Amino acid sequence: MITIIYSAGIYSLLFALFHMGFWKMFKWNKELKKLDEINKAVVPVMNIHLIYCMLVVAFICFVFPCELMNTKLGYVFLLGCSGFWLLRTVNQFIFFKTNGVATYVLTVILLVGVALFALPVFM
Repeated sequence: MITIIYSAGIYSLLFALFHMGFWKMFKWNKELKKLDEINKAVVPVMNIHLIYCMLVVAFICFVFPCELMNTKLGYVFLLGCSGFWLLRTVNQFIFFKTNGVATYVLTVILLVGVALFALPVFM
């Protein structure tokens, strides 16, 4: 089970790194200029805070795997993280266009997060 929790930490770390690339990937220097002042600020601020949260989750998975597996607080944390990825999966279909293979590949990747964080609780 510790291996699964470490894998959840790696998963979170990889998503944090992925989000760090959003400025370049989505050309935010150019694209955000099209938004009003508030939205221009909200998008990168939310992304920075999401990166921070993902790094904290990774840190907790790497440093406290036994506590995550053996305490009620650990279970709540893991289920909360699983719920985060489940909600992100649902939002994939609400807010993004379904554009073929890429959508389904990302959906599978997101569902991996749901499973990685839920498995230690239910096994």
